[in-house]
Amino acid sequence: MFYIKWGIRVTLALLVFGFLHYTLPQNDVVRIAGTENRRIDFGENSIFWASPDVGTAANAINRDVFFIQTERPNGRVSVYRNEDTGWGWPPYFKLDSSNLQAEAQGLVSSKADPIWVVLRHYGWRNEFVTIFPNAVSIKQVSGPDYSVFPWFNTIFLGFLAVIYLTLWRLWRNFRRARIDPVLEDVSEMIDAADDRADAARASARGVFGRLKNWLATWRGKPRN
Repeated sequence: MFYIKWGIRVTLALLVFGFLHYTLPQNDVVRIAGTENRRIDFGENSIFWASPDVGTAANAINRDVFFIQTERPNGRVSVYRNEDTGWGWPPYFKLDSSNLQAEAQGLVSSKADPIWVVLRHYGWRNEFVTIFPNAVSIKQVSGPDYSVFPWFNTIFLGFLAVIYLTLWRLWRNFRRARIDPVLEDVSEMIDAADDRADAARASARGVFGRLKNWLATWRGKPRN
């Protein structure tokens, strides 16, 4: 039971961590190497793609998607999709993917004369299931050593921690006031029932013992 309980806790913690890591914004310092518009046929990975642009068909099985191709200061290549989130999830309310694509095209640069930008995004990049993080905004910065402190994530996670601690304290107080006394009463009832059962078994053993002794006295008597 101990391992099952901790297994459930660890599984829930991993699910919450994965959900937050996918949804919360992240910032990458990159050089934009190119942009493109690609026709995508959605399959089993469709859950990792955003909804179509606001005002377009919502049930299309394929559509054009903007992509932004970048290179990080260490030379690693990163590719981002550029889709509207609309009024759905996650709640970025992004409606300007076309404008963002135009900004990205204007910031395309070469290795010889790089223009460095901070590209904010959410989501994951996974080659195995072909998913891409979704770009949210682009801002030109001074150089590849530029750093961004995650203020939003820090405040949001702190807010979640406060809510969790508050709910945990309320649950602890409720359990102490309502649940623990009931469990103690039930435990006392079980203990009392066990004591009565033990007493009944002892009494039964005493009766059967006396009966056995009485029968034993007849075994040694001679018959007339």
